[in-house]
Amino acid sequence: MSAIITALLIPLAGTVLGSAFVFFMKNEMPELFQKILLGFASGVMVAASVWSLLIPAIDMGSVWPVVVGLLGGFAFLLLIDYITPHIHPKGGPEGPQSHLSRTTMLALAVTIHNFPEGMAVGVAIAGAATADFSTASAIALAVGIAIQNIPEGAIISMPLRSAGNSRLKSFAIGSLSGVVEPVGGALVLLLASAATATMPYLLPFAAGAMLYVVIEELIPESSQGEHSNVATIGFAIGFAMMMVLDVVMG
Repeated sequence: MSAIITALLIPLAGTVLGSAFVFFMKNEMPELFQKILLGFASGVMVAASVWSLLIPAIDMGSVWPVVVGLLGGFAFLLLIDYITPHIHPKGGPEGPQSHLSRTTMLALAVTIHNFPEGMAVGVAIAGAATADFSTASAIALAVGIAIQNIPEGAIISMPLRSAGNSRLKSFAIGSLSGVVEPVGGALVLLLASAATATMPYLLPFAAGAMLYVVIEELIPESSQGEHSNVATIGFAIGFAMMMVLDVVMG
């Protein structure tokens, strides 16, 4: 049980560490550095989706549950994105009209982003307990997501600081946005324990949700303006690192 709790909390630790950047940097993160971090986070999430979730799901048997789960993950995040008022650091308001503050809507955007990552870790842990999925692969996924959560935490806490919030408040909101990850992971664990036959669907579902975030948010933000080539390099490094991490630990 302690190992499961630790695995669920590893990604949250990455978010907290990244949010702490607000204590050591100026009010705004340099554009070049932000593009590198966005590209890196995108690469890690795509590699984790492929190597840690989709391929193991395909190895379980038929490809059709994988297709259904993948599309279901996309559809789920699309629905959440549509019904939740939120705003990205470099974009305008999205979702239904709301009188929520910019700070609250920024936090909601990160919450939407972090939830599928928690689901991915939860489904990997469930797979290690109920299916042909190694514990080392589950830990590798949790560590990989934690690493990419470091730049994500910085990317959310710094704009909160620039919006006029104190460093402590920016750090707290950035850190709390990661709490949804262990919550999402725990919910998936409960679902998987109720029906082990859902694993071929849950693994690609988590992958689809993560890929939605990359396509809808991270890649567009990293390709806007200058230094898009640097974001591409960051993507390649993040993808390669997560691929090696999964293969070595798996």
